[in-house]
Amino acid sequence: MPEQSPTGRFVWYELMTTDPQAAQSFYTDVIGWTTAPFENAETPYTLWMNGEAPVGGVMELPPEARAHDTPPHWMAYVEVDDVDATAKKAGKLGGKLLVEPRDIPNVGRFAILQDPQGAAIAIHRSEQGMAGNGEPQVGQFSWHELATTDHEAAFDFYSKLFGWNETDAVDMGEMGTYQMYGQGDVPLGGMFNKTPEMPGPPSWLYYTRVDDIDRTVEKVREKGGQVLNGPMEVPGGDRIAQCLDPQGAMFAVHARADS
Repeated sequence: MPEQSPTGRFVWYELMTTDPQAAQSFYTDVIGWTTAPFENAETPYTLWMNGEAPVGGVMELPPEARAHDTPPHWMAYVEVDDVDATAKKAGKLGGKLLVEPRDIPNVGRFAILQDPQGAAIAIHRSEQGMAGNGEPQVGQFSWHELATTDHEAAFDFYSKLFGWNETDAVDMGEMGTYQMYGQGDVPLGGMFNKTPEMPGPPSWLYYTRVDDIDRTVEKVREKGGQVLNGPMEVPGGDRIAQCLDPQGAMFAVHARADS
């Protein structure tokens, strides 16, 4: 029998970019992933491999996205029991359907949503079961952060859609509250209200675990990326940095305090 799919967990991470080959060179050096072709794709698609396990994929930014001036970006997929029912529920909760539910042969079914504040996220139902349990290891995505205009309303939307629950909250002073969330006792990430200085619409940012954050940010710069913030320590002693890849997609890295 296939592995039980972790409903409500983030299970896949996809980079849509203007130069997939350059992006592969960048992330394989910075994060340490390797790549593998995905043979069943209708359009060219390459898998990000962390050891023997795929963690996501990279593809060229579709023409329709370019036509709307959509910049290169990462998109995460959350596993659900029923893509069509979840998409319909998102609409009733004030969200918007950006990509209608559709099948990927021999893989599963997906759709892309926009929450009521404007951040995009994908939903997925696997035919084969997806990994998504356990402590994130080096090379895996370890934190999922939403910068939005109303984190309380955003959490209400996602909690009703995916079953997420509030965990800890951190008072950031003038920046307001950083609300962490999870699924049961599994921590998933945090949400906060954007400051006026933060450019762009509400959006998700995904953190990949690395073993040495100082060496990682050096590689980001060496490979033509930008370090926007950090490295800095966060409560608990972990260290993070937020970056842009050479094509302009935002990503972040995270090192455990004990690594």
